[in-house]
Order: sequence, then C-alpha cells, then structure tokens
Amino acid sequence: MAPQVLLYTRTTAYRHTSIPDGIKAFTELGEDHGFVVEATEAPEAFEGRNLARYAAVVFLSTSGDVLTDEGRDNLASYHQGGRGFMGVHAAACTEYDWPYYGTLLGARFARHPALQPGIVSVEDTNHPSTGELPRRWAFTDEWYDFRANPRPHVRVLATVDESSYEGGRMPDDHPVAWCHANGGGRVFYTALGHTGESFRDPLFRSHLWGGLKSVME
Repeated sequence: MAPQVLLYTRTTAYRHTSIPDGIKAFTELGEDHGFVVEATEAPEAFEGRNLARYAAVVFLSTSGDVLTDEGRDNLASYHQGGRGFMGVHAAACTEYDWPYYGTLLGARFARHPALQPGIVSVEDTNHPSTGELPRRWAFTDEWYDFRANPRPHVRVLATVDESSYEGGRMPDDHPVAWCHANGGGRVFYTALGHTGESFRDPLFRSHLWGGLKSVME
C-alpha cells in the first residue's frame, strides 16, 4: 500500500493564492514517487486516531490558529512518536500561541520585505532537499525574516544572501531551509514557496520532494 501524506492548508489569517498550486505540486510528486496525498483544511483530520494513517504531515502555507486543542495534542504525540513533519513557507506564520509548535518548526515568522528576486546559498548539499540545487540559486520570494535565528537548534541547509535583495533584517546569517529531529520525528522546513510559479519550477519541486522524502524515511 502506498504511503499516505496529510497535506494541511487551513488558514485563519493571510491566505496565499499559491496554495492550489502547492496542492497540485505535491499531488503530482506523489504520482511520480509513489505516495498518496490527502489535502484538507479540516481540523478534524487531527482528531481521534486519524494521524496514525500518515507517513508524514505537511503544513502548506497555513496561517493563524489552525488546530483544536485535541489536534495540537495529537500532532505533538505524532511527532514525539517518531513521525515526520514538514512545513512550507507560511507554516512559520502558524500557531503563535502554541509554544510546542515553535520548537517543532524551528522558528517563527517576523516580517518580510516586498516580493523580489534573491540568491539562495546552498550550505549543505548532503540532504535530499538540496542535492540537486545549484550552490547559488536565483529565486523569487518574500524572504521571510524570523523572530530568532534557528541555527543553534537545527541543521541549516540553505540561507539567502541579503546583499542580493532589499529589505532583509538578518544580515549576518539568514537561514531559509533547515531540518532537525528535536523531540521525536524528523522535521524539514523551507521558507520558500510564496508564488504559484515557484511550485511549477522543477528545482523547487526537487527541493520539496527531497524535504518530504527526508521526513518520510
């Protein structure tokens, strides 16, 4: 039986218009790589024993408070039980009032400048999400700043070169993709993915698939 992935896209704050493009990208990645994507915005997906069915949970540009108290408890238990979690873009703008989620993801969104091109510097090529990327990768995004640098607690995979765009506020070290295994299962997060076009980019799809593969293994 093919592995199942829960793709969660609920928003209670800003909603990205790229979400349908992201769902399509993950669905097509599943068709290419042999897993089944179940996309939902229903908090009930996290209640009862439902999470046990999934090889990984992905938060795709979620925002605001998106889980019930029971859903929070179940996601924490799922992760602590060794299961995988992946966050994409606005997943960092989610569940601000739940301390565990900040630790799970690795950092929380603070602000971003205008959408613009920049250069991603791939720091660690020994990870499935970065192995096919160029060391200097031209990309267009919002370049999220975070409330605190996650580096002390995670394995940083890629940073953005703040000299390549305007308005960044993490000039000395600006991670945009990382992984870790704090507290249980494997976690991967990428801050990229604001635009619908990004989800049609073969390199970005490779980045997503590698990240998901790393938390499903």
